[in-house]
Amino acid sequence: MNKTKVLILGKLPPPYMGPSIATEILLKSDLKNRFELIHLDTKINHSISSFGKWNFTKISKNISIYFNLISILRKNKPEIVLIPISQTTTGFIKDSIFILVASLFKTKIIIQLRGSDIQNWLSKSSNLTRTFFKSILKKTKAVIVLGNNLKYLFKDYYSNENIFVIPNGGNYSIPQKSENAKAIKILYFSNLLESKGIEDVVQAISILKTSNLSQSFSVDLVGAWYSKVTENNCLQLIKNEQLPVCIHSPKSGNEKLNFLANTDIFVFPPREPEGHPWAIVEAMAAQLPIISTDKGAIIESVIDGENGFIVPEKNPEMIAEKLKLLIENSELRKQMGLASFNQYLTNFTEEKMVDKYTATFNAIIK
Repeated sequence: MNKTKVLILGKLPPPYMGPSIATEILLKSDLKNRFELIHLDTKINHSISSFGKWNFTKISKNISIYFNLISILRKNKPEIVLIPISQTTTGFIKDSIFILVASLFKTKIIIQLRGSDIQNWLSKSSNLTRTFFKSILKKTKAVIVLGNNLKYLFKDYYSNENIFVIPNGGNYSIPQKSENAKAIKILYFSNLLESKGIEDVVQAISILKTSNLSQSFSVDLVGAWYSKVTENNCLQLIKNEQLPVCIHSPKSGNEKLNFLANTDIFVFPPREPEGHPWAIVEAMAAQLPIISTDKGAIIESVIDGENGFIVPEKNPEMIAEKLKLLIENSELRKQMGLASFNQYLTNFTEEKMVDKYTATFNAIIK
């Protein structure tokens, strides 16, 4: 029996960001044994610093990708095309060409949103942009979002049965945890961006250092700087107050897993809309208590008071308070860490994700 052909559009790492990580995991997963997967790499940026900067080379690369799409559609004739969409006008126009081209080949098109900022973008856009957005979505069959609390983003464009929820999921072989006898280790693992809350983390550490802690602690910040202003602000505070902070370049693979294995508390407090961050999934798999904010689908992973704490955005005082509570209470850390792991096993393994993609593709192909 022939497998259903599914063409997946998406970037591959580097750089290591949510969408590129998702594409890589999906293509390597068991989904390839259930469907005939075809991939079109849509990457035009090879580093975070080049995002948003257009030049002739990038334009030429985009045109080449469109022609590659046409070639794949003609040659392979996929029944389903999965297209991630952007949340900016320029990005969506670029993605709309993928949708328009695929629609000419009478294939079933599913779009996927890997964020949660789309309504904010549309509310600030012109009537023409909103009309264009709606007309493009009419050429698609369904949409995938990362959490149940994000389905509302598309309620005006699709019936409820054509809005599918597929959270991120992955399988991780976390090394045996080391016992940190000397100091409690705190980890921030994401790009070192203002929008990801890096300044709030550093300010929280500054507050924490002045509190009367019964236990020493240290902090690892792992990721790449994007803004010189943000970098200078953080480094200046770390230097001036001699904070117990060590900054590391971006890590992946076993290096990333080793950081997670040798950590006691995970903190990731984004200020701006998120999807379902991979960092959260990985922290759950590593049996860590998590401090985060209510952005995107995070609250469907981090249950306040159970496997971590949800704090208000831009609130280093609250981050410091929750860190202090976890640092001084080993039993609470253990309890919340186990709750994180159970949450991961129940909802966010690679198998769970693949099952949801399988159900979605089968529902669309009928």
